[in-house]
Amino acid sequence: MANDPVDEVTAGVVLNRVAESYVQLVLALGRHDPDYVDAYYGPEEWSRNAETEQISLNDIEKRAGTLLSQLAREPTPPSSDMLRLRYDYLTAQLRAVVARVGFVEGTRLSFDDESMALYDAVAPVTSRRDFERVLDELDDELPGRGDIQGRLAVFQSRFIVPTDRLEQVFAAAIDACRTQTAMHIDEENFTVEYVTDKPWSGYNWYQGNFRSVIQVNTDFPIYIDRALDLACHEGYPGHHVYNVLLEKHLTRDRGWVEFMVYPLFSPQSLIAEGSANYGIEVAFPGVRRIDFEREILFPLAGLDGSEAERYARVMRLLYRLDYAGNEAARGYLDGEMSRDDAVDWLTRFNLMTTERATQRVSFFDRYRSYVINYNLGQDLVRDYVERALDDNASDADRWNRFAELLSSPRLPSGLRVLDADGDRR
Repeated sequence: MANDPVDEVTAGVVLNRVAESYVQLVLALGRHDPDYVDAYYGPEEWSRNAETEQISLNDIEKRAGTLLSQLAREPTPPSSDMLRLRYDYLTAQLRAVVARVGFVEGTRLSFDDESMALYDAVAPVTSRRDFERVLDELDDELPGRGDIQGRLAVFQSRFIVPTDRLEQVFAAAIDACRTQTAMHIDEENFTVEYVTDKPWSGYNWYQGNFRSVIQVNTDFPIYIDRALDLACHEGYPGHHVYNVLLEKHLTRDRGWVEFMVYPLFSPQSLIAEGSANYGIEVAFPGVRRIDFEREILFPLAGLDGSEAERYARVMRLLYRLDYAGNEAARGYLDGEMSRDDAVDWLTRFNLMTTERATQRVSFFDRYRSYVINYNLGQDLVRDYVERALDDNASDADRWNRFAELLSSPRLPSGLRVLDADGDRR
């Protein structure tokens, strides 16, 4: 908003009109792209109109462009940080609408250009040598001799949650995550379903009115660490709490209708996935996670807790390999790797089984550069929260900073700090 300042009421009226049109464009694009609308809890009439009108992709793109031009012409709101964030949010989300229309029409961008257009971020390039150094550390950590993939598989097999104990383990993990979250953030509830034949391991379907349905994919073995990961990531203080706070503070308290809809392929997803992953650290920092898993979850799963600390060390090393998945996606989607090459890369540097790597490449096919939202998102959210805290910060300070992020329309680019040249890093 580069023109003269106006009062907050006038700025709010303009943004409200743009927001309503934005929501209806997202719903219209969802008619062409079944994966696009992840959640919607607005007026049923808008949803029905999107279904009956069936606006063409060309018209969606034109209308989004008109809204962007309107925003660019509007005067600047006063010194209201939230209004400025809202303006930036609507601008970035509308740009992502245009980019996604292009994709549905057949336009293909490079991995990095696509991630910037859709998610307002680009993942750093990580070298093969960086991953090899982590593999050397894993080689020292894993018991036994021989092939590292085989030794990891044998080691991890001792930490699989038996199917008949899965529900009680998840129930305990969810209850613990809820307890930690409720001490700092008000939240409601969700239900859990167990599903198969999905390209993801877990999914939160937000229903509105502070309710979610969480689905857990049981196609592959579920290791003990995944119980807390999924309970936090999909539930407390992850996706469920994020959606609850947006609905409460922005949709209901402020009347910002743009948050009634969640387009999956948009900058909002980097904040959503990044905060959901970092939320695990917020709820169970440091050794508290190891203690809880060893003392509560391991016994419920019928597993030996004496190796909980070693298991945690191995999992931390595997996380450091996570950016290898970005490189596989980048190479595969940019045409520099074949499908077999990508599977081979994932088995070598992410230490996945061939079956799991094949499933992951299917995820690349469907969700493409979305993969950066998990690891880069987590790193950006962590940096945003923790750089505001000093050495004497309490758990409450961290939770407050985290909740402030979840309750605001902040963009991925807004999580970065400015360097001496004024560039975000």
